[in-house]
Amino acid sequence: MRPVVIFLSVLAMAALGLPAQADDHPTLPLGAPAPDFRLPGVDGRTYSLKDFSNAKVLAVIFTCDHCPTAQAYEGRIKQLVSRYRTRGVAFVAINPNHAEAVRLDELGYTDLDDTFKSMKIRAADRHFNFPYLDDGPTESVARHYGPAATPHVFIFDSTRRLRFQGRIDDSEREELVQQHDTRDALEALLGGREPAVTATKVFGCSIKWADKVESNREWREKVRQEPVAIESADTAALQALRANASGRIRVVNVWATWCGPCVAEFDELIETNLHFRHRDFELVTVAAQFPDEKEKVLRFLQQHHASTRNLIFGQTDKYKLMEALDPEWNGALPHTLVIGADGKILYRQTGELDFLKLRRVIVPALNKLAPWPGLSPTK
Repeated sequence: MRPVVIFLSVLAMAALGLPAQADDHPTLPLGAPAPDFRLPGVDGRTYSLKDFSNAKVLAVIFTCDHCPTAQAYEGRIKQLVSRYRTRGVAFVAINPNHAEAVRLDELGYTDLDDTFKSMKIRAADRHFNFPYLDDGPTESVARHYGPAATPHVFIFDSTRRLRFQGRIDDSEREELVQQHDTRDALEALLGGREPAVTATKVFGCSIKWADKVESNREWREKVRQEPVAIESADTAALQALRANASGRIRVVNVWATWCGPCVAEFDELIETNLHFRHRDFELVTVAAQFPDEKEKVLRFLQQHHASTRNLIFGQTDKYKLMEALDPEWNGALPHTLVIGADGKILYRQTGELDFLKLRRVIVPALNKLAPWPGLSPTK
């Protein structure tokens, strides 16, 4: 039996909801031939349709890294691959999202964005058992297929004619699934039958087309115009900061304008705040400088558009700062704490931050505190 090919084309997310397809990105009609492509995979290979020429059935699923709906389906996609690969089904995934079109506040439920570098990390971490291809820079393949949201499946028969397009199943929460639309379509085609359902709506994150780049730039410029302020904090204020009665996940970064590593990572720290600030999250910067340097610190914060909560130690004894905020801290800068809503230290780092590691502490903590609605409350 010739293998069945399923192309998983990874598209990106923006807002959750039931997406309506825009007229300028129409979905491929049933009966249409599979559009060809030539795209790089995370495994270092370049793929095109001819690489799957022996497959009986071809299915394309559009998905991405950052979309929580897409993440919810990663395990089920792997299950489909394991179940049908030995029956002649081949799978491939393509990320269609233009990375620069994804706003920072759309990354609030993910550790990774939709760049090719991040795709490689996701595929390795989640042990993807299918090719994962990047269409984001040009989106030329996605424009031919026309996915409406992530994930979106396209299944083609042995002649490479589209026989099904739509959802994988009917719920992000696997325990609530009642209809297995992709699985049923595969079973029908493998059995030489017409699928009972040939098209469905899809639910998930909108595709991040390149024409959203300009609106993203406008949003970032609006953020840059937010007011920046600084306030003095004594030891009692720092002790309260450390105790964290805010009910939120709090990141505290201690830094100084004269500290090279602090300055080098500061912009990415501010971007991290923009990822998560719409959730139960707070970033607080603490300048470990003398009180008479307050104006100098404020100028730096303004230059870097730090519309976060910003503090400067209001006393001259730095060792009191250390004892009040974190007695385990040896005093080297930068120093970062992630504090849970219960006041427990979730992460402590002295020295430059590994921001992927930091996000992998923040996201689970936020999800535990206030889960994304698509997640099972038991997870």
